[in-house]
This record gives sequence, C-alpha cells and structure tokens, in this order.
Amino acid sequence: MENTLEIFDKNYLVVYELENNFCAHERETFSELQSAVVGRDEQKVEWFKNFGSKIHQILFNVHAYRKGLVFGFDEIVFGKYGWLERPVFLDQEETELGRLDKTRWGNHSTITVGRGLNDVWCYGLGISWGMAGSSSGLSVYNKAYPSKQAAFNAALEMLKIRMEEKVGDGDTTNYNQKIMRATLKDIERYRVAALQLSFF
Repeated sequence: MENTLEIFDKNYLVVYELENNFCAHERETFSELQSAVVGRDEQKVEWFKNFGSKIHQILFNVHAYRKGLVFGFDEIVFGKYGWLERPVFLDQEETELGRLDKTRWGNHSTITVGRGLNDVWCYGLGISWGMAGSSSGLSVYNKAYPSKQAAFNAALEMLKIRMEEKVGDGDTTNYNQKIMRATLKDIERYRVAALQLSFF
C-alpha cells in the first residue's frame, strides 16, 4: 500500500517505474514528478501532493486537472474516492437529429454543446443508427472549440461521417436506413442554415 511519504522517495519511484506500464500522458507526468523528487524541487513536490496519496491517482488527477484548464476549470475538488470531480459545462444545449416519432423515446441522435468557464466550447455526441448506437458526453478530454457554432459544426460533420459509414448496411435492425436518412437530412438542414447565417 502506497502512502504519501514513500511515494515521494526517489528509490520508490525507480521501483514503481520498473513495475508499471504507463500510457503516454502517465509517462509524461511521472517523469515530471520524478524530476521534481530527484531535483528536490519542494514546491513542485508539494503541488503534486495536492492530487492524491497514490501514484496512479496523482497521475490521472493531474492529467484531468490539466485538461480542465483548457476550458477554464481550475478548481481542485475530489470525490469521496479521491478522484478529481468532473466539472460541469455551462450553457449546455442539446439538439436532436433524425427523430422519426416525436412521441417515442430513443432512436435519434443528439449533439450537446457546452462551454467552459473561459468560453471555450466542446461537444458531446449521442449516435443512433437504429438499435446500434454510441455516446460520448461533454468532457474536458474532448476537443476544444473557440465558439458554440464551431463546436456544433464539428459535431455535425462527425455525425455525418459516422452515419455515412453505415448507409446501405445490410443489417437493417442495427442500422435502420430510415433513421439514418432522417438524420442526414437534419444534418444538411442545419449545415445550410449555418451557411446562410455566415452571409450576414
């Protein structure tokens, strides 16, 4: 079991590095932590201590914190299990596309846009091809956009690509062609409207 004292020991970090495989962002943050410990940069070590009492937790919390900074989220608040709380995007707006039956739940795609505290935007995308689908919400890990319209346009383009990948698929239960055509029609309607607005 790791504790705060031993994880900031250079010998412990050498062993930890040998015993663990890191993804790219973990490797970068671990190297930064290790450099601070070896170089006796007390200020930097104290900063890392703000993010947890286990190496794994520190690496992920620092990464989440830095991703949040892109959207202006700089508060360090942890949940009951020690993970950085997920920030809430402001001015969230959801748009439905491809809904065939207005009274029936599901079987349509959604684009959700939201902004960070610094007016940087991102989108979340819920895709329904019929019975098959995928979903990703608003997150600090998403790509950042300078405006609401830029985020929405990028989401429209991604949704169009994902729909067109399945047009003509023989599995019409999972990939309902009527839903997909309705979605593509809605995408085109929004794209034309955005183009018209750009002339004013």
